[in-house]
Amino acid sequence: MGSVVAGGTPSKSKPEYYADQGIAWITPKDLSVNKSKFISHGENDISELGFSKSSVAKLPAGTILFSSRAPIGYIAIAQNEVTTNQGFKSVIPNENISTAYMYFLLKNLLPTIEGMASGSTFKEISGAAMKSVPTVMPDADTIQLFSSFCEPVFKEQEILEAENQRLSALRDSLLPKLMSGELDVSNIEL
Repeated sequence: MGSVVAGGTPSKSKPEYYADQGIAWITPKDLSVNKSKFISHGENDISELGFSKSSVAKLPAGTILFSSRAPIGYIAIAQNEVTTNQGFKSVIPNENISTAYMYFLLKNLLPTIEGMASGSTFKEISGAAMKSVPTVMPDADTIQLFSSFCEPVFKEQEILEAENQRLSALRDSLLPKLMSGELDVSNIEL
């Protein structure tokens, strides 16, 4: 169905491994505050040097990011190429499995995946366990029919969520200026 890929963390003691605008690096914390089905960046980016000096893997757009610990089961779809920390077992769908199908499959399998987790301090799903999650796959025609319905909805949702984020950012930048009087709206006719 897809490739399961673990993440990694460049050394935090090397500031040159991180960048203001570099390679998107996602953590479970980023997904915990993400209100969208999609994600393009987290709180931090890593540099090319940080990427080359760590076990981080680049994941293509459409990858399902799945947090594997602390907690298990945060799920988002990568909007662009991203990397993740070791708190993920992300799934890159095979070419015959759509992103939408894989997303809903993992959401549906979450209780099973949580039941396969182990650990004494906190539960974690291993890469081997993630690869062995039992699934029942419909035939290719059914998957195609499902995908042909869901993919356009996902695209529209992605566009609307991005627009919502832009409008929220605009509101957040304009509101203080309006409240302080920096922007004068007294001459605007409504």
